[in-house]
Amino acid sequence: MSPDTLHQPPPRRLRLAGVIAAIVVIAIVVAGVATRANESRKLRDWTDAQAVPTVNLVSPEGGQGGGELDLPGRLQAYARAPIFARTSGYLKYWKADIGQKVKAGQLLAEIETPDLDQQLLQAKADLASARANEALALTTARRWQAMRDSDAVSRQEVDEKTGDYDAKHALAQAAQANLERIQALKGFAKLVAPFDGVVTARETDVGALINAGGGGQELFVVSDVHKLRMYVNVPQNYVPSIRDGATVKLSVPEYPGRYFTGTVESTSAAINAASGTTLVQVSVDNAEGKLLPGGYASVTFDLPANAALLRVPASALVFDDKGLRIATVDAQNKVTFKTVTIARDFGKSVQLGSGLAAGDRLIESPPDGLADGDTVRVNAPKAEGDHAKA
Repeated sequence: MSPDTLHQPPPRRLRLAGVIAAIVVIAIVVAGVATRANESRKLRDWTDAQAVPTVNLVSPEGGQGGGELDLPGRLQAYARAPIFARTSGYLKYWKADIGQKVKAGQLLAEIETPDLDQQLLQAKADLASARANEALALTTARRWQAMRDSDAVSRQEVDEKTGDYDAKHALAQAAQANLERIQALKGFAKLVAPFDGVVTARETDVGALINAGGGGQELFVVSDVHKLRMYVNVPQNYVPSIRDGATVKLSVPEYPGRYFTGTVESTSAAINAASGTTLVQVSVDNAEGKLLPGGYASVTFDLPANAALLRVPASALVFDDKGLRIATVDAQNKVTFKTVTIARDFGKSVQLGSGLAAGDRLIESPPDGLADGDTVRVNAPKAEGDHAKA
């Protein structure tokens, strides 16, 4: 037997080895295909899972609207009377200066009226002349009436004399009225305080030319400061919370840390179209005289809580071409957008006036591209310990 024949493997062993090798190759191929298919399925599932956004939910806080509302305003005298002259002339003297307390009817100043004095003398002379003519006409009419009774004169002549007396009597009455008018103007030469108060302005001095009428110079201002008014512009959405008779707090810069008490007296019952506010009148007791008219003040209103107002994070708001909206999630994790209105902005959070219910679940920060009907994945809320660690 030759050496080559000795080293040649038997045919059956070769076939067996080939079959085993083929099986191994097929197993490797099948395992590779199965592995790749499994990885592809996992990748598809992961991609589908990533397409569903994960969101954090928050709940709106109810019982909002309470607290305090601080608004600025100006204090004014409860009654303020600018004093103008009703007669022309020159200021003879004044008796009340700024800051002086005066009583009703107290003399403030007197005007010297030389022109009016001459008109008064002329009016008295005109009245005397008219009364003399009236008396003569009366005597003449009586005489002619007596002669008429004896048929010495005609009735026409008697009627003429009687009519002349009536005309002279009317002229006398006109002269009397003119005299009283000038005397009344002369009475206005003395300027007096219209009510108890304080002289808050004096705009004249001795010898100054005084022109009569409201178009002239304001001579004095008398203000009643035992009680002050404050007018405050309240935004429209807070108007229902402002009630007549409600007590408010006031603070002024000259008394830091001190508060004064006021009372809401009335409102204008109308909204100013330009500012969107209602004018509210507040009265303030100033018996101590600490507050000054014309000064700046800050008024604080106590607002009652309103169950209809809800507070949410500002990040939950979505503003787009459809307006101001909030994304809510139902029990099936489906998204529904709701249109809302803002009642008050606190910066990081806002107070909503309408559009949201107390039991709604809100998406804290809605992702871009979210639409109605989309499905979302809700993050589990953090435990208290997790918040503490964070």
